[in-house]
Amino acid sequence: MKALITGITGFVGSHLAEYLLSKKGVVVYGIERWRSNTENIDHIKDKIELIECDIRDASSVDKVIKKIKPEKIFHLAAQSFVQSSWHAPAETLTTNIIGELNIFEAIRNSNTDPVMQIAGSSEEYGLVMENEVPIKETNQLRPLSPYGVSKVGQDMLAYQYFRSYKTRVVRTRAFNHTGPRRGEVFVVSNFARQIAEIEKNMRKPVMSVGNLEARRDFTDVRDIVKAYWLSTEKCEYGEAYNICSGKDYSIQEVLDMLLGMSKVKVQVENDPARMRPSDVQILLGDNGKFCKATGWKPVIPFEKTAEDLLNYWREKL
Repeated sequence: MKALITGITGFVGSHLAEYLLSKKGVVVYGIERWRSNTENIDHIKDKIELIECDIRDASSVDKVIKKIKPEKIFHLAAQSFVQSSWHAPAETLTTNIIGELNIFEAIRNSNTDPVMQIAGSSEEYGLVMENEVPIKETNQLRPLSPYGVSKVGQDMLAYQYFRSYKTRVVRTRAFNHTGPRRGEVFVVSNFARQIAEIEKNMRKPVMSVGNLEARRDFTDVRDIVKAYWLSTEKCEYGEAYNICSGKDYSIQEVLDMLLGMSKVKVQVENDPARMRPSDVQILLGDNGKFCKATGWKPVIPFEKTAEDLLNYWREKL
C-alpha cells in the first residue's frame, strides 16, 4: 500500500513516517520543498521515497498525485506556528487552505480515490466558554488567530469536498502534541531548550516565558501518529474527530515539571514579545468520539514526553 505524507520533513511527519515504516506492506512517500530542512528524517531517508513539491503550486501537486497514485494521504504540510500567523497571515492562509485545495483538485483530476486524513487543530475552537469544557466536536468554532482561521478553512474545505465529490476524507482535530524533535518555537520544546542551554552554560540562568496561565491538553506525538493511522482505518468519511488526552495542564505546571527534571536554579522573566494579541485560555478536549470509533487511547504519560524532549535538547546541543 502506498502512503503519501505531506510535510514529511516536519516534526509530526517524521514520527508518522517512522510509524508507517513499522507496518508491513506500507511504502512511504513524502513531499519536500527544495529548501526543506531534512534533519528530522535523515535517519530514515533511505527507506522512504521523497519527491520535490510545493503544495501551493497546483501543477506540482497534480504531477505528484498522478505519479504516485497513493491509497492513503496524510496531509500535515502547513504553516503550523500560531505566533508566526500574526506576522504572516496571508502566507498562513495561502499555504494551509490553497495548499489543501490543490491536493483535493489533484485527486479529482487523477484516476485515484485515496483516503485522506486532514490534520486540523484544536485552535479551530478558539474562544471556548467555561461551560463548553471539555470541548466536543459539535462545539462552535471561534478561532482567535490567523492560524486558527486557516485550520477552520481546511476543515470546512474537507467537509465540502466530501459532500460535493465523495472524497474519502477524515477531519482530525489534534490538540497540543509534543515530543522529541519538536520545533523550538513551540512552548514545551522552547522551555526544554532553554533549560538545556542553561545546564550547558550557553545562556544566563534566566528563562523567558509568555502566558503561563493558559491551559492546554497535551498528547505525545508518538501516540498522535498512531491515531492518525487509525483515523484512516476506522473513522467515518466526512466526520470530525478530536484527538487528545482529555487532561489539561497550565503552562506554569509544564514549566515547573521541566524545572523539576533539572538541578539548575533559574530566574523566570516574562517576555512581552511572547504574548499574543489574543490567546486561547483553555483547550481541553473530549476524545470520546474518536476513542469509540477506533479503540485508541494515549499511552505515553506527559511526564515521559517532557523528559524525552528535555533529553533530546541535551543531546542536540
